[in-house]
Amino acid sequence: MTSTLNADPAELAKFSDLAHRWWDLEGEFRPLHQMNPLRLDWINSICPLKTQQVLDVGCGGGILADAMARSGAHVTGIDLAAKALRVAQLHALEVQTDNVQYQEISAEALAQQQPASFDVVTCMEMLEHVPDPASIVRACAELVRPGGWVFFSTLNRNPKSFLFAIVGAEYLLNLLPRGTHEYAKMVRPSELAGYCRSADLDLRQTRGMGHNPLTQRYWLNADTSVNYLFATQKASAASP
Repeated sequence: MTSTLNADPAELAKFSDLAHRWWDLEGEFRPLHQMNPLRLDWINSICPLKTQQVLDVGCGGGILADAMARSGAHVTGIDLAAKALRVAQLHALEVQTDNVQYQEISAEALAQQQPASFDVVTCMEMLEHVPDPASIVRACAELVRPGGWVFFSTLNRNPKSFLFAIVGAEYLLNLLPRGTHEYAKMVRPSELAGYCRSADLDLRQTRGMGHNPLTQRYWLNADTSVNYLFATQKASAASP
Protein backbone atom coordinates (compact mmCIF):
# COMPACT_ATOMS: atom_id res chain seq x y z
CA MET A 1 0.00 0.00 0.00
CA THR A 2 2.75 2.42 0.98
CA SER A 3 4.66 1.90 -2.25
CA THR A 4 1.72 3.00 -4.37
CA LEU A 5 0.53 5.84 -2.15
CA ASN A 6 -0.57 8.74 -4.35
CA ALA A 7 1.28 11.44 -2.45
CA ASP A 8 4.51 13.39 -2.78
CA PRO A 9 6.53 13.20 0.47
CA ALA A 10 7.98 16.64 -0.22
CA GLU A 11 4.47 18.10 -0.54
CA LEU A 12 3.36 16.47 2.72
CA ALA A 13 6.44 17.79 4.49
CA LYS A 14 5.87 21.27 3.10
CA PHE A 15 2.33 21.52 4.46
CA SER A 16 3.23 19.78 7.73
CA ASP A 17 5.93 22.39 8.38
CA LEU A 18 3.30 25.11 7.99
CA ALA A 19 0.60 23.29 9.96
CA HIS A 20 0.68 25.64 12.95
CA ARG A 21 -0.18 28.53 10.62
CA TRP A 22 -3.39 27.11 9.10
CA TRP A 23 -5.70 29.28 11.20
CA ASP A 24 -3.57 32.42 11.16
CA LEU A 25 -5.76 34.72 9.05
CA GLU A 26 -2.74 36.84 8.12
CA GLY A 27 -0.35 33.94 7.56
CA GLU A 28 0.62 31.74 4.64
CA PHE A 29 -2.91 30.38 4.25
CA ARG A 30 -4.59 33.78 4.12
CA PRO A 31 -5.69 33.26 0.47
CA LEU A 32 -7.56 30.08 1.45
CA HIS A 33 -9.37 31.95 4.21
CA GLN A 34 -10.22 34.79 1.85
CA MET A 35 -11.62 32.56 -0.90
CA ASN A 36 -13.35 30.11 1.47
CA PRO A 37 -16.71 31.94 1.80
CA LEU A 38 -16.89 32.13 -1.99
CA ARG A 39 -16.24 28.42 -2.40
CA LEU A 40 -18.70 27.54 0.36
CA ASP A 41 -21.50 29.69 -1.11
CA TRP A 42 -20.90 28.24 -4.58
CA ILE A 43 -21.13 24.66 -3.31
CA ASN A 44 -24.20 25.49 -1.22
CA SER A 45 -25.93 27.12 -4.20
CA ILE A 46 -25.60 23.94 -6.25
CA CYS A 47 -26.17 21.38 -3.49
CA PRO A 48 -27.43 22.70 -0.14
CA LEU A 49 -25.13 21.17 2.45
CA LYS A 50 -27.44 21.03 5.46
CA THR A 51 -27.80 17.44 6.75
CA GLN A 52 -25.63 16.08 3.89
CA GLN A 53 -22.88 13.53 4.42
CA VAL A 54 -19.81 15.36 3.09
CA LEU A 55 -16.22 14.27 2.50
CA ASP A 56 -13.44 16.85 2.11
CA VAL A 57 -10.45 15.25 0.36
CA GLY A 58 -7.13 16.92 1.14
CA CYS A 59 -8.70 18.92 3.96
CA GLY A 60 -5.44 20.23 5.41
CA GLY A 61 -6.11 22.26 8.54
CA GLY A 62 -9.86 22.10 8.01
CA ILE A 63 -10.70 25.55 6.64
CA LEU A 64 -13.41 24.33 4.25
CA ALA A 65 -14.40 21.25 6.28
CA ASP A 66 -15.09 23.36 9.35
CA ALA A 67 -17.14 25.86 7.35
CA MET A 68 -19.23 23.11 5.75
CA ALA A 69 -19.91 21.56 9.17
CA ARG A 70 -21.02 24.97 10.44
CA SER A 71 -23.42 25.06 7.48
CA GLY A 72 -25.14 21.97 8.88
CA ALA A 73 -23.35 19.18 7.01
CA HIS A 74 -21.91 16.05 8.61
CA VAL A 75 -18.30 16.34 7.46
CA THR A 76 -15.37 13.97 7.30
CA GLY A 77 -12.04 15.53 6.37
CA ILE A 78 -9.16 13.37 5.15
CA ASP A 79 -5.51 14.16 4.52
CA LEU A 80 -2.11 12.49 4.72
CA ALA A 81 -0.41 15.40 6.51
CA ALA A 82 -0.75 14.31 10.14
CA LYS A 83 0.26 17.66 11.65
CA ALA A 84 -2.34 19.54 9.62
CA LEU A 85 -5.02 17.07 10.75
CA ARG A 86 -4.10 17.60 14.39
CA VAL A 87 -4.46 21.34 13.86
CA ALA A 88 -7.89 20.77 12.27
CA GLN A 89 -9.02 18.59 15.19
CA LEU A 90 -7.77 21.10 17.74
CA HIS A 91 -9.51 23.98 15.98
CA ALA A 92 -12.81 22.06 15.92
CA LEU A 93 -12.49 21.53 19.68
CA GLU A 94 -11.57 25.14 20.35
CA VAL A 95 -14.46 26.65 18.41
CA GLN A 96 -16.83 23.77 19.23
CA THR A 97 -17.66 22.81 15.67
CA ASP A 98 -20.05 19.87 15.72
CA ASN A 99 -20.46 17.29 12.99
CA VAL A 100 -16.85 17.23 11.78
CA GLN A 101 -14.26 14.47 12.10
CA TYR A 102 -10.83 13.97 10.58
CA GLN A 103 -8.93 10.89 9.39
CA GLU A 104 -5.38 10.31 8.19
CA ILE A 105 -6.12 8.21 5.11
CA SER A 106 -5.82 8.51 1.34
CA ALA A 107 -8.85 8.99 -0.89
CA GLU A 108 -8.05 5.74 -2.68
CA ALA A 109 -7.92 3.74 0.56
CA LEU A 110 -11.14 5.26 1.88
CA ALA A 111 -12.84 4.49 -1.45
CA GLN A 112 -12.04 0.82 -0.91
CA GLN A 113 -13.40 0.94 2.64
CA GLN A 114 -16.47 3.14 2.15
CA PRO A 115 -17.61 3.25 -1.48
CA ALA A 116 -20.72 5.28 -2.28
CA SER A 117 -20.91 6.62 1.30
CA PHE A 118 -21.16 10.38 0.78
CA ASP A 119 -23.72 12.78 -0.69
CA VAL A 120 -21.04 15.37 -1.49
CA VAL A 121 -17.27 15.13 -2.01
CA THR A 122 -15.05 18.21 -2.19
CA CYS A 123 -11.46 18.25 -3.40
CA MET A 124 -10.23 21.83 -3.40
CA GLU A 125 -6.72 23.12 -4.19
CA MET A 126 -5.37 19.58 -3.95
CA LEU A 127 -5.10 17.98 -7.41
CA GLU A 128 -2.08 20.14 -8.28
CA HIS A 129 -0.14 18.66 -5.35
CA VAL A 130 -0.34 14.92 -6.11
CA PRO A 131 1.55 12.69 -8.57
CA ASP A 132 -1.60 11.18 -10.09
CA PRO A 133 -4.62 13.53 -10.07
CA ALA A 134 -6.69 11.12 -12.19
CA SER A 135 -6.49 8.57 -9.36
CA ILE A 136 -7.90 11.13 -6.91
CA VAL A 137 -10.77 11.91 -9.29
CA ARG A 138 -11.58 8.19 -9.61
CA ALA A 139 -11.54 7.79 -5.84
CA CYS A 140 -13.85 10.77 -5.37
CA ALA A 141 -16.25 9.26 -7.89
CA GLU A 142 -16.20 5.94 -6.04
CA LEU A 143 -16.81 7.63 -2.69
CA VAL A 144 -19.90 9.61 -3.74
CA ARG A 145 -23.34 8.09 -3.98
CA PRO A 146 -25.14 7.84 -7.35
CA GLY A 147 -26.64 11.25 -8.03
CA GLY A 148 -24.26 12.90 -5.55
CA TRP A 149 -21.98 15.85 -6.23
CA VAL A 150 -18.19 16.11 -6.47
CA PHE A 151 -16.57 19.56 -6.45
CA PHE A 152 -13.03 20.29 -7.58
CA SER A 153 -10.91 23.42 -7.65
CA THR A 154 -7.38 23.64 -8.97
CA LEU A 155 -4.98 25.68 -11.10
CA ASN A 156 -4.80 25.74 -14.89
CA ARG A 157 -1.49 24.99 -16.61
CA ASN A 158 -0.61 27.74 -19.07
CA PRO A 159 1.72 30.77 -19.27
CA LYS A 160 -0.81 33.13 -17.68
CA SER A 161 -1.33 30.81 -14.73
CA PHE A 162 2.44 30.47 -14.31
CA LEU A 163 2.76 34.24 -14.30
CA PHE A 164 -0.13 34.88 -11.89
CA ALA A 165 -0.08 31.87 -9.55
CA ILE A 166 3.65 31.30 -9.26
CA VAL A 167 5.64 34.38 -10.28
CA GLY A 168 3.06 36.88 -9.00
CA ALA A 169 1.57 35.16 -5.96
CA GLU A 170 4.74 33.48 -4.67
CA TYR A 171 7.62 35.71 -5.73
CA LEU A 172 6.34 39.25 -6.32
CA LEU A 173 3.39 39.67 -3.95
CA ASN A 174 4.38 37.01 -1.37
CA LEU A 175 0.76 35.88 -1.09
CA LEU A 176 1.95 32.26 -0.86
CA PRO A 177 5.21 30.64 0.30
CA ARG A 178 7.68 30.15 -2.54
CA GLY A 179 7.48 26.63 -3.90
CA THR A 180 3.79 26.19 -3.04
CA HIS A 181 2.99 25.24 -6.63
CA GLU A 182 4.88 23.39 -9.35
CA TYR A 183 3.96 24.35 -12.88
CA ALA A 184 4.22 20.79 -14.22
CA LYS A 185 1.64 19.56 -11.70
CA MET A 186 -1.03 22.08 -12.64
CA VAL A 187 -4.09 20.61 -14.39
CA ARG A 188 -5.74 21.98 -17.52
CA PRO A 189 -9.56 22.05 -17.50
CA SER A 190 -9.60 19.74 -20.54
CA GLU A 191 -7.50 17.22 -18.61
CA LEU A 192 -9.70 17.38 -15.52
CA ALA A 193 -12.81 17.06 -17.70
CA GLY A 194 -11.31 13.91 -19.20
CA TYR A 195 -10.57 12.45 -15.77
CA CYS A 196 -14.17 13.17 -14.75
CA ARG A 197 -15.65 11.55 -17.86
CA SER A 198 -13.56 8.44 -17.29
CA ALA A 199 -14.85 8.26 -13.71
CA ASP A 200 -18.56 8.63 -14.67
CA LEU A 201 -18.77 12.16 -13.32
CA ASP A 202 -20.89 14.52 -15.42
CA LEU A 203 -19.57 18.08 -15.55
CA ARG A 204 -22.46 20.38 -14.58
CA GLN A 205 -20.79 23.74 -14.01
CA THR A 206 -17.40 25.34 -14.56
CA ARG A 207 -16.37 28.60 -12.95
CA GLY A 208 -13.22 30.67 -12.81
CA MET A 209 -12.01 32.68 -9.86
CA GLY A 210 -10.76 36.24 -10.11
CA HIS A 211 -8.56 38.01 -7.57
CA ASN A 212 -7.59 41.60 -6.97
CA PRO A 213 -4.31 41.58 -4.98
CA LEU A 214 -4.76 45.22 -3.93
CA THR A 215 -8.20 44.79 -2.36
CA GLN A 216 -7.66 41.10 -1.51
CA ARG A 217 -11.08 40.38 -3.01
CA TYR A 218 -12.01 37.14 -4.78
CA TRP A 219 -14.97 36.58 -7.09
CA LEU A 220 -16.33 33.90 -9.42
CA ASN A 221 -16.41 34.52 -13.16
CA ALA A 222 -16.21 32.70 -16.50
CA ASP A 223 -12.43 32.99 -16.84
CA THR A 224 -10.84 29.58 -16.14
CA SER A 225 -7.35 30.61 -17.25
CA VAL A 226 -5.86 30.56 -13.72
CA ASN A 227 -7.99 29.30 -10.79
CA TYR A 228 -11.05 27.28 -11.76
CA LEU A 229 -13.77 25.14 -10.18
CA PHE A 230 -15.75 22.13 -11.45
CA ALA A 231 -19.13 20.96 -10.17
CA THR A 232 -19.67 17.36 -11.24
CA GLN A 233 -22.43 14.86 -10.58
CA LYS A 234 -22.19 11.11 -10.32
CA ALA A 235 -24.42 9.30 -12.77
CA SER A 236 -27.60 8.18 -11.05
CA ALA A 237 -28.26 4.48 -10.63
CA ALA A 238 -31.49 5.04 -12.55
CA SER A 239 -29.65 6.50 -15.56
CA PRO A 240 -29.24 4.28 -18.63
